[in-house]
Amino acid sequence: HTKLVLWITGWLLLLGTAGILFMEYNNPLTLGPMNLFDKITNAAFQSVSARTAGYNSIPLGDMTNFTKIFMSLLMFIGACAGSTGGGMKCSRILLLGKSVKKELMCLIHPRLVRVNKMDGQRVAHEVIRSINVFVVAYAGIFLVSLLIIAFSCEDLVTCFTSVATTLNNVGPGLSLCGPTCNFGFFPPVSKLVLIFDMLAGRLELFPMLLLFTPGTWQRNK
Repeated sequence: HTKLVLWITGWLLLLGTAGILFMEYNNPLTLGPMNLFDKITNAAFQSVSARTAGYNSIPLGDMTNFTKIFMSLLMFIGACAGSTGGGMKCSRILLLGKSVKKELMCLIHPRLVRVNKMDGQRVAHEVIRSINVFVVAYAGIFLVSLLIIAFSCEDLVTCFTSVATTLNNVGPGLSLCGPTCNFGFFPPVSKLVLIFDMLAGRLELFPMLLLFTPGTWQRNK
């Protein structure tokens, strides 16, 4: 697990830094006025912050829509298992990636045995659970985003990034959610939806669904 965490964290930090630096390099409202060293360090800081911390060193609301969606993807991936961060978790994303690769190989070579392994260990159950979490999380973000759009009548990028940051407990929400934001931007119904979204992200979606399952509160006899 330690090997997987260090490997995928390093790649996410590198790709996240490169993506933010490339997309915001000439943006006069964010990285544009900075020198090269400050641009790299700020892009690296935001790459880390998007997945767990929730701090910002540049005005996130002034980033391009492409960068906002890119950072929302980092938020969706989130931190690593065993941490206090939210998101899908890095290990689950890696398992999904290896499972997809295995399926593609089976299409090319039909006689290939479908066995999902991670460093020689069979991970069939973990892959199935990761797929379930991914589907539920993706559906949750989609449905909550539709609710926010319906009640707030705002643009898709603004609503999507708000849902992504609350579900993954990141913090600033691109200057829309968090301690230094303009939360009054949303009507009361949208605020309630986002509050429930935060709880679902902190407790994870399956425990939240379990709370509303009829058999959960029945005393065993």
